[in-house]
Amino acid sequence: MTSMESLIGLVNRIQQACTVLGDYGAADNSAFSSLWEALPSVAVVGGQSSGKSSVLESIVGRDFLPRGSGIVTRRPLVLQLHKVDGRAKEYAEFLHMPGQKITDYAFVRQEIQNETDRVTGRTKQISPVPIHLSIYSPHVVNLTLIDLPGLTKVAVEGQPETIAQDIENMVRSFVEKPNCIILAISPANQDIATSDAIKLSREVDPSGERTFGVLTKLDLMDKGTNALDVLEGRSYRLQHPWVGVVNRSQADINKNVDMIVARRKESEYFETSPDYGHLANKMGSVYLAKLLSQHLESVIRARIPNITSLINKTIEELESEMNQIGRPIAADAGAQLYTILELCRAFDRIFKEHLDGGRPGGDRIYNVFDNQLPAALRKLPFDRHLSLQNVRKVVSEADGYQPHLIAPEQGYRRLIEGALGYFRGPAEASVDAVHFVLKELVRKSIAETQELRRFPTLQAEIAAGTNEALERFREESKKTVIRLVDMEASYLTVEFFRKLPQEMEKAGNPANQPTPNVDRYGEGHYRRIGSNVSSYIGMVSDTLRNTIPKAVVYCQVREAKLSLLNHFYTQIGKKEAKQLSQLLDENPALMERRQQCAKRLELYKAARDEIDSVSWAR
Repeated sequence: MTSMESLIGLVNRIQQACTVLGDYGAADNSAFSSLWEALPSVAVVGGQSSGKSSVLESIVGRDFLPRGSGIVTRRPLVLQLHKVDGRAKEYAEFLHMPGQKITDYAFVRQEIQNETDRVTGRTKQISPVPIHLSIYSPHVVNLTLIDLPGLTKVAVEGQPETIAQDIENMVRSFVEKPNCIILAISPANQDIATSDAIKLSREVDPSGERTFGVLTKLDLMDKGTNALDVLEGRSYRLQHPWVGVVNRSQADINKNVDMIVARRKESEYFETSPDYGHLANKMGSVYLAKLLSQHLESVIRARIPNITSLINKTIEELESEMNQIGRPIAADAGAQLYTILELCRAFDRIFKEHLDGGRPGGDRIYNVFDNQLPAALRKLPFDRHLSLQNVRKVVSEADGYQPHLIAPEQGYRRLIEGALGYFRGPAEASVDAVHFVLKELVRKSIAETQELRRFPTLQAEIAAGTNEALERFREESKKTVIRLVDMEASYLTVEFFRKLPQEMEKAGNPANQPTPNVDRYGEGHYRRIGSNVSSYIGMVSDTLRNTIPKAVVYCQVREAKLSLLNHFYTQIGKKEAKQLSQLLDENPALMERRQQCAKRLELYKAARDEIDSVSWAR
């Protein structure tokens, strides 16, 4: 699977997580609501009988939507397409029927109709409550499409007089969102100036940056006419190219013509058309799906930082909810303590497997030392610190009112001490980077410890205890690496500077000629000082590049392997029976809520991991 497919598939899964959260509720839904708003999706907009349903079915490659006269789509349909391995079995799944994999698309069509009627009744009423349908197939691209009721101008029998405005308000509630991509469906056999979809999209997206125009029913235009003025952007220009499609005819639908056959006929139509042949490679439902998928990828990549932040906030809220769920009190305090210690050992075993290579993650620590630390050292502003202007300033200030006679030792020392101070940043950053890797490995290890999943309270206690331990290791590690930097500043390597006069003599006076008078306060003099200090700093940088990782591993990684839970064990041993029972409490009334919360946590954490992997892969 390409990075694009992974990225869009990832957003689909995050949207699923948001939907699950919305259905089951939480202590505070602000984070998941904001996250849902931040995720891009494609809203399909068009007038009644504009061909919306046929376009959707062409993209999916399946005949699964209800058909009929008047308003057929009376509730938004959030359709999530998931591309799966070519050997996997294709199926559909409704959110309101979790776990039920449906392979009969006639059943899907009927269930959409039934679910619509459950909310709106067997009338022509509409409802903004969406139906969520996921389709898993090797023949689709990763997309989230929202099918909205068709725009209309008049009410029919059984509908309120305000139906036209009600539908427009519902459609607007989706397409006004800045992250909504508008798929504006317009029939080619009608004047584009009267297109309901284009009129609405122009109002909510005047620049056209979010709008993709789709022209349907090209094969139904009057003989001798064509839609080239629209398709080539002369009639109405959008930021993105217009795409023409040819859907199945009513006769094809009545004959149950296969969608694959319909796609082939569509392709043949454009390839053999005297009007559209030169545009054939940029027409059709297959090209439309790929175009939307590519655009979604670019939109998602631009929003990764914001999505990541909102995911983290959502995870925090979910973990907070998990920590608030109670547990039943066990009777035997000894058995409780034994169970808790066994659970802790299971977690500790998995954590060590991550560090030692039995499970993924430990290699990220090596990446800190091999890539991040050297890169940070290279970016230190030594060029600015050792610029001619700054060298002259520092040396002059160090001399005071009496200029140096031979070598500006105080100037050298100030320049070196100032430069060495820059090493504190990369040293502390390496400690923090390894700390965050260890915290992430703790989080993963807790999630992967099957035995712990029944006890969120104990998970939280272990997380808190390990985080406290990791914080102690981090503080000790920071003290150690700062000592390494300070040691370099406290005692300079004298031998390095003793060699400098000899090297300068060899380089500057190879024939042993008398040395001419040198202007000790000229530009060349200060340049030599800057060069000498730069060489010394380079030597120190090489030393610290080797010693900082040793200190970090000794103070953090080694301690995490040896004593991550030691303090936690001490605290557990001091707890009374009632306190132990609270750690292992299992409340049957909250089991379903806990299971759903754990599922959402898993989805969001997996999403965060995937975002990290996709971001690094860019």
